[in-house]
Amino acid sequence: MNQNKIAREQQIAVFGESGSGKTVLLSSFYGLALEQQLSGTERFDILAADSAQGRRLHQNYLGMKNSALLPISTHFSSTSYAFTVKRKPGAAAKPKKVISEELRLVWHDYPGEWFEEEPSGPEEEQRRISTFQALLGSDVAMVLVDGQKLLDHAGEEERYLKSLLTNISTQLLKLRDDVLQDNQPLARFPRIWLLALSKADLLPETDVASFRDLLVEKAGRELNKLQEVVGTFVEAPEALSVGEDFVLLSSAQFEPKKIEVTKRVGLDLILPIAAMLPLSRFLPWAQAMSKGTGAAKHLMNVISPLVDAFGSARVQVLLSRLPGPLATAARLFGSSLSKSAFDLAGSKVEDIHVRAREKHDFLTETLTGFQMELDRGDEEKVLLRGRV
Repeated sequence: MNQNKIAREQQIAVFGESGSGKTVLLSSFYGLALEQQLSGTERFDILAADSAQGRRLHQNYLGMKNSALLPISTHFSSTSYAFTVKRKPGAAAKPKKVISEELRLVWHDYPGEWFEEEPSGPEEEQRRISTFQALLGSDVAMVLVDGQKLLDHAGEEERYLKSLLTNISTQLLKLRDDVLQDNQPLARFPRIWLLALSKADLLPETDVASFRDLLVEKAGRELNKLQEVVGTFVEAPEALSVGEDFVLLSSAQFEPKKIEVTKRVGLDLILPIAAMLPLSRFLPWAQAMSKGTGAAKHLMNVISPLVDAFGSARVQVLLSRLPGPLATAARLFGSSLSKSAFDLAGSKVEDIHVRAREKHDFLTETLTGFQMELDRGDEEKVLLRGRV
């Protein structure tokens, strides 16, 4: 029997002011995926769930590549894009393999204008609330810091950075009463808030550590405020990471009358960040909780479809240390929690990756490939991951 279902749907919420490059970023991501220029696309296809959306993104990409045309600005457009990662046709599979092999990424684009302008009326106000509610299923939120605006504010970067982070915090506070029912915190809410430098090609001397240092030096208080505000939304705010992970992103290299779409930074990390960053955080967070809360069950539910892909007994050790109610909750998700990726590092993950390829185990090969991509991002100083 073959169960061709989605093994894991990971959602990512992308926040950024108007002009910060969200549409260009997504268009480049999809166009490069279609041309098999992204890491991993020699093994899998990335397909848009909505063919019309995919065609628009591809059109944007071709306009940049062939005519140096930037996509038309999408003012107040709140769109979610779903992409399926699936084995290429004709690739061999293990016989009678009863495992879901597809991964899905859902990208929520929150309009930047809503950070800078008030809604024009009740209809737009409701659309803003509905848009935010739609992204509550995300485990990762990415906040774009505009490299062009950093250049424009050279020497006084704090003016831009403080404004950006304060606007996000303020917007969240305005939405809070409409999102929380009876003021009850949410078990499911973006718990990893990653800071991304968009248009990183404009700042070639900036590596990811210096980007982090700039944010902490110039807007550390505002980062703390954002963490505090996000914490008011969630059950178990100790299971939260705000401003601990950083990445550099560049959709292309922009020159007069020319856009080099293959000269990108960080786009290969988008899928690995969405798929693997929660896996590396959620079980340790759940382990640290003192009781079996809805948040703990959610964290376990997120990682349970993924840990089956890896060969380690470490989760069993961790589960044995969980408080009684939480251990009971963990067992609800079955034997898949007998394995983990927490000690995937160096040659170990490479060995698992090679064995998975030899066995035609698509899911394990893909996820270990994502882990290797994150490790490569660290080495190249494009990605900086916080530690649990």
